[in-house]
Amino acid sequence: MHAYIGGHQAVNDRDFVELALGTPLELWLGVEGETEEERAARLDAARDILAENPTLPDEVSRVAAEAIEAYAPELFNVVPLPRATRRRRVSRKGVAA
Repeated sequence: MHAYIGGHQAVNDRDFVELALGTPLELWLGVEGETEEERAARLDAARDILAENPTLPDEVSRVAAEAIEAYAPELFNVVPLPRATRRRRVSRKGVAA
């Protein structure tokens, strides 16, 4: 079975994320050993993309939450912890006669 998104084949998880974002992951995460100049250019490009697509962070958060809910529902299985009860301290002092 092959998965296609917008005419592009997604082979692995990384492909799905890149196709959902519409950009390579390296744009947002950086690459090991990048120079300060490369980093500045990457961040400048990321700022331009965010300026053109102001809803992108919300869309990415929604996609991530849906993926987590679909593939790891136990992460959303929240069980409230019982509240600790306070014990009253019993005075052990005697009454003077």
